[in-house]
Amino acid sequence: MNDGPTTTSRRSLIKGLSLLPLAAAVAVDPAVSAPPQDDYRPGFFNADEWAFIVAACDRLIPHDGEGPGAVELGVPEFLDRHMQTPYASGDIWYMQGPFIEAAPQFGYQGPLPLRDLLRVGIKAVDRHCAQGFDGRVFAKLDPADQEKVLAGLEKGEVWLEEISSRIFFAQFLAEVRNGYFADPKYGGNKNGGSWTMIGYPGARADYLDWVGVRDRPYPIAPVALSGRRS
Repeated sequence: MNDGPTTTSRRSLIKGLSLLPLAAAVAVDPAVSAPPQDDYRPGFFNADEWAFIVAACDRLIPHDGEGPGAVELGVPEFLDRHMQTPYASGDIWYMQGPFIEAAPQFGYQGPLPLRDLLRVGIKAVDRHCAQGFDGRVFAKLDPADQEKVLAGLEKGEVWLEEISSRIFFAQFLAEVRNGYFADPKYGGNKNGGSWTMIGYPGARADYLDWVGVRDRPYPIAPVALSGRRS
């Protein structure tokens, strides 16, 4: 997207997120934890799902004058790697009933683990797009129509057969945010691009002099868990 009110508002939202210690909070199996590769090929998502992932990531966090976009920072790679973990498959969660539509503060209460939720949602969104856009799936739409579809999902205005559009959008957006800000070892945030944008020091051993500083970004390049400096 070109710079404009929508892009600026979205970028402000991304930059204003309270940054959790994502390096520790994001559960990723060491077997699928590897430095991001420019020629990465998905191991979980199929070709159609991958096309959706790349297109949707590009709309949710596009490149603009303030910072890098989700695609260039490897967020699709993060999502694919994350779907291959016990966290995403629900192995470490209580996944028995009853399944109810609970208040938002209780989180998702449905029967699908994260990776199935995303897979079902992507297929449903593509089916919705094909019905409304002359057979074209989400990845084949022009950016303006992709924006409209995503906005409809967020507001719950798009009806999907197997899953709530609100739930799908919320879970997908959360994964995109995680990939954008997580340590680069998990595939996203290549070269600490998002950390540099917001002035986050990363895994530096000591930056106590800057803990209370709120009006200036950290002036030294961030450090990843691997010890690599951006």
